[in-house]
Amino acid sequence: MTAASEAETPKPEQQSETLGSFMLFLVKLALAVLIFRSFIFSPFSIPSESMLPRLMNGDFLVAAKWPYGYSDYSLPFSAPLIPGRLFADQPERGDVAIFKHPIDNTDYIKRVIGLPGDTVAMRGGQLFLNGNPVAKQRIEDFVIPVSPNTDCAWGAVREADGKVGEQCRYARFRETLPSGRSYDVLDFGSTPQDDYGPLIVPEGTIFVMGDNRDNSQDSRFPAMPGGGVGLVPQENLVGRASAIMWSTDGSAEWIKPWTWFTAARWSRIGDGL
Repeated sequence: MTAASEAETPKPEQQSETLGSFMLFLVKLALAVLIFRSFIFSPFSIPSESMLPRLMNGDFLVAAKWPYGYSDYSLPFSAPLIPGRLFADQPERGDVAIFKHPIDNTDYIKRVIGLPGDTVAMRGGQLFLNGNPVAKQRIEDFVIPVSPNTDCAWGAVREADGKVGEQCRYARFRETLPSGRSYDVLDFGSTPQDDYGPLIVPEGTIFVMGDNRDNSQDSRFPAMPGGGVGLVPQENLVGRASAIMWSTDGSAEWIKPWTWFTAARWSRIGDGL
């Protein structure tokens, strides 16, 4: 063996040091990701249509973790490492909040409607807050293409889209809270949940509703696994939805890479919430 070949061959201690450095890098990277997802931003997906028209099945969004403070629910697997709720802050009416279901501990996303002390009621589909009707205005219909991620619910009109497919048409309204904050909701017509309350929101809880009013298991329904959420304890808050980072209609196939692009809802990516 020549002197040159001896110099090119790493010694066992050098190999061990290189492996150790790489493992240390991986640990630091994992720790940085853990801290980022636990305390700054975290990704979430939308698996249903309860928040139409603002959020669609197939949307992937990022949520800010700091606005409401931190609790065990801020950590992966809800690890019991944070005593109580640190830096606790109350959400604002109109926030799109992510929280843990009070019973089954799964992630849910709804709009905050009532805060502690508020009186919430619905009469004939009209939302009332503290005894006053929330302004509700009929606006243009909401239309969404039929896709693997979207089918027409019973309150929609199914029609041709003028091309080669079909679309769902819903009656859409704009609600404006007393603060001036506005958002769009869907209304299918008369349903049992159109009449509710009045209910005074207890201290330490919030009243949430889906924007798809007749297709949302929200605070109007008792908390039960896979169903209604009831009044949501504020300690269950995980974060505030911030922006849509990806959206797909569900038509992509792994074996057809070009469909990864044709399935994307490009116009939604980057939308703030």
